[in-house]
Amino acid sequence: MIALIFVSALLWDKAQAWGFKDGVLHNSIWLERAAGVYHREARSGKYQLTYAEAKAVCEYEGGHLATYQQLEAARKIGFHVCAAGWMAKGRVGYPIVKAGANCGFGKTGIVDYGFRLNRSERWDAYCYNPHGKECGGVFTDSKHVFKSPGYPNEYENEQICYWHIRVKYGQRIHLQFLEFDVEDDTACMADFLEIYDSYDDINGFVGRFCGDELPDDIISTGNIFAL
Repeated sequence: MIALIFVSALLWDKAQAWGFKDGVLHNSIWLERAAGVYHREARSGKYQLTYAEAKAVCEYEGGHLATYQQLEAARKIGFHVCAAGWMAKGRVGYPIVKAGANCGFGKTGIVDYGFRLNRSERWDAYCYNPHGKECGGVFTDSKHVFKSPGYPNEYENEQICYWHIRVKYGQRIHLQFLEFDVEDDTACMADFLEIYDSYDDINGFVGRFCGDELPDDIISTGNIFAL
């Protein structure tokens, strides 16, 4: 089971980058670090992780639970998830970029539930790992080929990877699949690749892919892809 994907940047002057304003944040020092934040939930579904389990999930993937400051830095560049999760030191909250009636109580920012006294409460997790190379990572090059761990051999069982692709403001991203062979089942519930057209896990969802048929090329609407 393998995947080989080619990424290239396209110049598109009118492209809008969710979370940016006129590209002001593009050269910020903390921007590279912020891109390492991502949301995780248990395989059994939403809100199933105790604090110890959430911490173990992040550490298993080579990272750790994100701090409040790291989550806020990610939110400032467009990271938006309507799901409460554990952060470092037992804090719980979630990042909101666009205010909505059904999430975030109509406000933007970190919806903060504070430090939880009961570490057995069950939430999701917000992990921080900007240095993942073989399995996941942050790509900012104008062209890049990334692949599943061990390619051209099969990847390992229980392998979880997160790729964050970000190009310059005013550009879009072109994903081209060169090889694709992932375990096939009718609902893509076993092994799969999910693509998001921003850090918004609801409105940014592009699709879930499995099997051995090459997905069509995909072009982003802004300058961010999350896989």
